[in-house]
Amino acid sequence: MIERLEHLAICAPNWVGDLAMATPVLEAALHSAHVGRTTVLVRQHLAPLLKDGPVEPHVRAHRSGEELAHLRELRPEAVLLLSNSFGSAWRAFRARVPIRLGSALSQRRLLLTHAVVPPSRDGRRAPIPTAHLLRDVAGLAGITLDSLHPRLYVREELRERNRATLRALGLAESERYAVCCPGAAFGAAKLWPPDRFAAALDRLHDEFGLRAAVSGGPGEEALIGAVCAASRRGAISMGKSERNLETLKALVEGAELLLVGDSGPRWVAAAFDVPCVSVMGPNLPELTATSLEFAEIVRIDVECGPCMQRVCPLGHHRCMTGIAPDAVVAAARRVLARKSAGVPA
Repeated sequence: MIERLEHLAICAPNWVGDLAMATPVLEAALHSAHVGRTTVLVRQHLAPLLKDGPVEPHVRAHRSGEELAHLRELRPEAVLLLSNSFGSAWRAFRARVPIRLGSALSQRRLLLTHAVVPPSRDGRRAPIPTAHLLRDVAGLAGITLDSLHPRLYVREELRERNRATLRALGLAESERYAVCCPGAAFGAAKLWPPDRFAAALDRLHDEFGLRAAVSGGPGEEALIGAVCAASRRGAISMGKSERNLETLKALVEGAELLLVGDSGPRWVAAAFDVPCVSVMGPNLPELTATSLEFAEIVRIDVECGPCMQRVCPLGHHRCMTGIAPDAVVAAARRVLARKSAGVPA
């Protein structure tokens, strides 16, 4: 273990969920006795996720292709790679950062000075939760974590703006709501059919009085519209509203429930202890098996999965189409009951 680092650069993950899972590492680095100064390099479109919290003053946002230039300018003593890509290690190597810490994945072991080697099984990487791997990588720099729980923050002005937006779209002042994010940046294989989302949301409205607010990222307007069009209970479309990671945090924080695919917003809900049901298809459930206190994963076993592919290679997409709204609603009942009782799983 390294005793002391005067300046540590942290290359943050490049996915919403992974960045949320990395927030315990980022905050621990700021308070670590082993680290003097910390700079967090994060993709510009992801930086709003870290606003309003203790990490924000230490963020240096960059566009695609700028990370190498930032590392050369900063000249840190060490770089902690929370992304598992080959490219992130190659850029740190090219920037001549003396100490390069990360996981020995993506054939990049020789580019690192200190590495965590994930366990393997029958010659293949054994699936372990991403949050656990991030914790182990942080340990290379002497950074210890007291919790793996994601940590995100929302300022009051943003909360008020979210409430005003929902009122303008027809949500009554006293009306409770559930958020639905039906998209998935990873690819089509993670998408549950829009009519299934709508059916589950309608059931949640009937049973719990939760109005659905359907949102998503840029380019997902058609998917948002498809869910709302299939709803019989007046689901609210956020398709024409301002949608970014800041507004997502406020929207999810104020919700009673999040219904989502296997995508980043799930970890936003985890940060705020908002009950969440995640519909999972081609992914390995072990990779996301943390922060499940008020969350449930709904999935089915199929003979061809989990394939980890962006598009179903067999064309039938049975791992998602085989999941019925009844199973999702049942999971929602359980997480809402746990939240109401204040008893996590």
